[in-house]
Amino acid sequence: MRLIAYLDSIRARDPAPRSRWEVLTYPGVTAIAFHKVAHRLYRARLFLLARIVNHVARALTAIDIHPGATIGHNLFIDHGFVVIGETAEIGHNVTIYQGATLGGTNPMNGIGGKRHPTVGDNVVISLGAAVLGPIMVGNNARIGANAVVTKDVPEGATMIGIPAKPIPVPAEEKQAPFKPYGTPCSEKFDPVTQRYEVLKCELEALRARLDAFEREERARRSGEAA
Repeated sequence: MRLIAYLDSIRARDPAPRSRWEVLTYPGVTAIAFHKVAHRLYRARLFLLARIVNHVARALTAIDIHPGATIGHNLFIDHGFVVIGETAEIGHNVTIYQGATLGGTNPMNGIGGKRHPTVGDNVVISLGAAVLGPIMVGNNARIGANAVVTKDVPEGATMIGIPAKPIPVPAEEKQAPFKPYGTPCSEKFDPVTQRYEVLKCELEALRARLDAFEREERARRSGEAA
Protein backbone atom coordinates (compact mmCIF):
# COMPACT_ATOMS: atom_id res chain seq x y z
CA MET A 1 0.00 0.00 0.00
CA ARG A 2 2.85 2.42 0.77
CA LEU A 3 4.33 1.76 -2.69
CA ILE A 4 0.98 2.48 -4.33
CA ALA A 5 0.63 5.70 -2.34
CA TYR A 6 4.16 6.69 -3.39
CA LEU A 7 3.49 6.06 -7.07
CA ASP A 8 0.20 7.94 -6.89
CA SER A 9 1.94 10.91 -5.24
CA ILE A 10 4.28 11.11 -8.24
CA ARG A 11 1.39 10.91 -10.72
CA ALA A 12 -0.23 13.80 -8.86
CA ARG A 13 2.87 15.92 -9.56
CA ASP A 14 3.69 14.72 -13.06
CA PRO A 15 1.14 14.60 -15.91
CA ALA A 16 3.34 12.38 -18.12
CA PRO A 17 2.79 8.82 -16.75
CA ARG A 18 -0.40 7.02 -17.74
CA SER A 19 -0.11 4.24 -15.19
CA ARG A 20 1.71 3.24 -12.00
CA TRP A 21 3.75 0.74 -14.02
CA GLU A 22 5.14 3.61 -16.06
CA VAL A 23 6.14 5.47 -12.90
CA LEU A 24 8.10 2.40 -11.80
CA THR A 25 10.43 2.94 -14.77
CA TYR A 26 11.43 6.41 -13.56
CA PRO A 27 15.11 6.72 -12.59
CA GLY A 28 14.12 8.68 -9.50
CA VAL A 29 12.04 5.77 -8.22
CA THR A 30 14.90 3.36 -8.90
CA ALA A 31 17.35 5.66 -7.11
CA ILE A 32 15.12 5.84 -4.03
CA ALA A 33 14.80 2.04 -3.93
CA PHE A 34 18.58 1.62 -4.03
CA HIS A 35 18.98 4.34 -1.41
CA LYS A 36 16.75 2.49 1.04
CA VAL A 37 19.13 -0.48 0.83
CA ALA A 38 22.26 1.68 1.00
CA HIS A 39 20.90 3.67 3.95
CA ARG A 40 20.22 0.52 5.97
CA LEU A 41 23.76 -0.70 5.28
CA TYR A 42 25.09 2.72 6.27
CA ARG A 43 23.18 2.67 9.56
CA ALA A 44 24.60 -0.79 10.21
CA ARG A 45 28.06 0.75 9.70
CA LEU A 46 28.67 -1.38 6.61
CA PHE A 47 30.00 1.70 4.86
CA LEU A 48 31.81 0.00 1.98
CA LEU A 49 28.78 -2.08 1.04
CA ALA A 50 26.61 1.01 1.27
CA ARG A 51 28.97 2.85 -1.07
CA ILE A 52 28.92 -0.02 -3.57
CA VAL A 53 25.12 0.07 -3.69
CA ASN A 54 25.31 3.85 -4.07
CA HIS A 55 27.71 3.56 -7.03
CA VAL A 56 25.53 0.99 -8.77
CA ALA A 57 22.50 3.26 -8.34
CA ARG A 58 24.41 6.25 -9.69
CA ALA A 59 25.57 4.28 -12.74
CA LEU A 60 22.00 3.17 -13.49
CA THR A 61 20.14 6.41 -12.79
CA ALA A 62 22.59 9.35 -12.94
CA ILE A 63 21.34 10.26 -9.45
CA ASP A 64 23.84 10.35 -6.59
CA ILE A 65 22.27 10.01 -3.14
CA HIS A 66 24.81 9.49 -0.38
CA PRO A 67 23.90 6.45 1.76
CA GLY A 68 23.88 8.65 4.87
CA ALA A 69 21.18 11.04 3.62
CA THR A 70 17.85 10.88 5.47
CA ILE A 71 14.80 10.94 3.19
CA GLY A 72 11.12 11.15 4.13
CA HIS A 73 8.10 9.72 2.32
CA ASN A 74 7.20 10.43 -1.31
CA LEU A 75 10.37 12.11 -2.56
CA PHE A 76 9.96 12.67 -6.31
CA ILE A 77 13.18 13.14 -8.29
CA ASP A 78 12.19 14.10 -11.83
CA HIS A 79 14.71 12.89 -14.43
CA GLY A 80 18.26 12.67 -13.07
CA PHE A 81 21.65 14.28 -12.49
CA VAL A 82 20.70 15.12 -8.90
CA VAL A 83 23.21 15.09 -6.02
CA ILE A 84 22.18 14.69 -2.37
CA GLY A 85 24.90 14.84 0.26
CA GLU A 86 25.62 12.70 3.30
CA THR A 87 24.09 14.81 6.06
CA ALA A 88 21.14 16.08 4.02
CA GLU A 89 17.71 15.59 5.59
CA ILE A 90 14.63 15.68 3.37
CA GLY A 91 11.05 15.83 4.59
CA HIS A 92 7.86 14.39 3.09
CA ASN A 93 6.40 15.07 -0.37
CA VAL A 94 9.47 16.91 -1.65
CA THR A 95 10.01 17.38 -5.39
CA ILE A 96 13.49 17.77 -6.88
CA TYR A 97 14.05 18.45 -10.57
CA GLN A 98 17.01 17.56 -12.78
CA GLY A 99 20.41 19.02 -12.10
CA ALA A 100 19.68 20.11 -8.52
CA THR A 101 22.24 19.73 -5.75
CA LEU A 102 21.89 19.48 -1.98
CA GLY A 103 25.54 20.15 -1.30
CA GLY A 104 27.82 20.56 1.66
CA THR A 105 30.16 23.24 2.91
CA ASN A 106 32.96 23.27 5.45
CA PRO A 107 34.34 19.77 4.75
CA MET A 108 35.88 18.12 7.79
CA ASN A 109 38.04 15.42 6.15
CA GLY A 110 35.13 13.01 6.26
CA ILE A 111 34.70 13.29 10.02
CA GLY A 112 31.16 14.03 11.19
CA GLY A 113 29.52 17.41 11.23
CA LYS A 114 26.29 18.67 9.68
CA ARG A 115 27.35 19.95 6.25
CA HIS A 116 24.23 19.64 4.11
CA PRO A 117 20.73 21.18 4.08
CA THR A 118 17.64 20.18 6.00
CA VAL A 119 14.61 20.40 3.70
CA GLY A 120 11.07 20.60 5.09
CA ASP A 121 7.85 19.05 3.80
CA ASN A 122 6.23 19.87 0.43
CA VAL A 123 9.29 21.73 -0.85
CA VAL A 124 9.95 22.12 -4.59
CA ILE A 125 13.58 22.45 -5.76
CA SER A 126 13.76 23.36 -9.41
CA LEU A 127 16.21 22.35 -12.12
CA GLY A 128 19.81 23.38 -11.68
CA ALA A 129 19.26 24.79 -8.18
CA ALA A 130 22.00 24.49 -5.57
CA VAL A 131 21.09 24.39 -1.88
CA LEU A 132 24.36 24.52 0.00
CA GLY A 133 25.45 24.11 3.60
CA PRO A 134 23.75 23.18 6.88
CA ILE A 135 20.79 25.48 6.28
CA MET A 136 17.06 25.05 6.83
CA VAL A 137 14.53 25.15 3.99
CA GLY A 138 11.08 25.70 5.49
CA ASN A 139 7.94 23.74 4.69
CA ASN A 140 6.19 24.61 1.40
CA ALA A 141 9.15 26.65 0.15
CA ARG A 142 10.05 26.77 -3.53
CA ILE A 143 13.54 27.12 -4.96
CA GLY A 144 13.55 28.51 -8.51
CA ALA A 145 15.60 27.29 -11.44
CA ASN A 146 19.39 27.79 -11.12
CA ALA A 147 19.03 29.53 -7.76
CA VAL A 148 21.95 29.28 -5.33
CA VAL A 149 20.72 29.10 -1.73
CA THR A 150 23.23 29.53 1.09
CA LYS A 151 20.99 30.91 3.87
CA ASP A 152 17.90 29.66 5.68
CA VAL A 153 14.67 29.79 3.66
CA PRO A 154 11.48 30.85 5.47
CA GLU A 155 8.42 28.64 5.33
CA GLY A 156 6.41 29.18 2.14
CA ALA A 157 9.03 31.43 0.52
CA THR A 158 9.89 31.41 -3.18
CA MET A 159 13.61 31.94 -3.80
CA ILE A 160 15.29 32.91 -7.08
CA GLY A 161 18.62 34.35 -8.18
CA ILE A 162 22.31 34.11 -7.28
CA PRO A 163 22.50 34.40 -4.34
CA ALA A 164 18.86 33.46 -3.90
CA LYS A 165 16.44 36.04 -2.53
CA PRO A 166 12.73 35.74 -1.72
CA ILE A 167 10.28 37.26 -4.18
CA PRO A 168 6.60 38.17 -3.72
CA VAL A 169 4.21 35.59 -5.10
CA PRO A 170 0.57 36.28 -6.09
CA ALA A 171 -2.01 34.89 -3.70
CA GLU A 172 -3.51 32.63 -6.36
CA GLU A 173 -0.16 30.92 -6.87
CA LYS A 174 0.37 30.47 -3.13
CA GLN A 175 -2.99 28.72 -2.88
CA ALA A 176 -2.18 26.24 -5.65
CA PRO A 177 -1.65 22.74 -4.18
CA PHE A 178 1.43 22.11 -6.33
CA LYS A 179 3.41 24.37 -8.65
CA PRO A 180 5.85 22.62 -11.01
CA TYR A 181 9.48 23.70 -11.15
CA GLY A 182 9.21 25.96 -8.12
CA THR A 183 9.22 29.14 -10.24
CA PRO A 184 6.18 31.43 -10.45
CA CYS A 185 4.60 31.62 -13.90
CA SER A 186 3.59 35.27 -13.53
CA GLU A 187 5.84 37.81 -15.23
CA LYS A 188 7.95 38.89 -12.30
CA PHE A 189 11.61 39.76 -12.33
CA ASP A 190 14.35 38.97 -9.92
CA PRO A 191 14.37 42.13 -7.69
CA VAL A 192 17.91 42.99 -8.83
CA THR A 193 17.00 42.51 -12.49
CA GLN A 194 13.89 44.61 -11.98
CA ARG A 195 15.96 47.54 -10.72
CA TYR A 196 18.21 47.28 -13.79
CA GLU A 197 15.15 47.28 -16.03
CA VAL A 198 13.83 50.45 -14.34
CA LEU A 199 17.20 52.18 -14.78
CA LYS A 200 17.31 51.08 -18.42
CA CYS A 201 13.86 52.58 -19.05
CA GLU A 202 14.85 55.85 -17.36
CA LEU A 203 18.05 56.01 -19.45
CA GLU A 204 16.11 55.47 -22.67
CA ALA A 205 13.67 58.21 -21.69
CA LEU A 206 16.55 60.63 -21.00
CA ARG A 207 18.12 59.80 -24.36
CA ALA A 208 14.84 60.47 -26.13
CA ARG A 209 14.50 63.85 -24.39
CA LEU A 210 18.11 64.72 -25.25
CA ASP A 211 17.55 63.80 -28.91
CA ALA A 212 14.43 65.96 -29.02
CA PHE A 213 16.31 68.86 -27.43
CA GLU A 214 19.13 68.56 -29.98
CA ARG A 215 16.66 68.53 -32.88
CA GLU A 216 14.95 71.66 -31.53
CA GLU A 217 18.32 73.38 -31.07
CA ARG A 218 19.39 72.56 -34.62
CA ALA A 219 16.05 73.85 -35.98
CA ARG A 220 16.40 77.08 -33.96
CA ARG A 221 19.93 77.69 -35.25
CA SER A 222 18.84 77.00 -38.82
CA GLY A 223 16.03 79.55 -38.42
CA GLU A 224 18.42 82.16 -37.04
CA ALA A 225 20.92 81.56 -39.89
CA ALA A 226 18.19 82.01 -42.46
